[in-house]
Amino acid sequence: MGHPNDTIDPDDVLFVCVENSARSQMAEGFLKAMAPNIRVQSAGTAPGGRMNPIAVEAMREIGIDMAGQEPKSLTGKMLDSASIVVNMGCIDKESCPALFVDDMQDWQIDDPRGKDIRQVRAIRDEIRQKVSRLADELEHKRTKSQEEIPGETNR
Repeated sequence: MGHPNDTIDPDDVLFVCVENSARSQMAEGFLKAMAPNIRVQSAGTAPGGRMNPIAVEAMREIGIDMAGQEPKSLTGKMLDSASIVVNMGCIDKESCPALFVDDMQDWQIDDPRGKDIRQVRAIRDEIRQKVSRLADELEHKRTKSQEEIPGETNR
């Protein structure tokens, strides 16, 4: 694991969607829980006014509290500081995050808006699987980079 003062660029992750009211917030919550040493943010190109209450409930069911979160606007500073940008999926091609960044992972996750709790749980579980793979990749990169630095020790 990293040190408290680590500023390793590969550990800056930004999850982006249009409204930042469900998918990208869920991904942020999962990555914070799975890999607390990784800096993570989420944002939207056209943020909604409030969190999707069904998404908040679906995350609460598995012990991740998003009730205090609010949708945030995507900024140039966020894009510049992130070494990994993940587009959760576009519902609005005009404000699609993929239009703003060349090197972006595109996960194409269904939008939970208007879906019932059962459907949102399936979306949540898909996000959890993808975030888990990303966390594993980041930990592998971190471990490998520490092996390459003289004087650094692994765990």
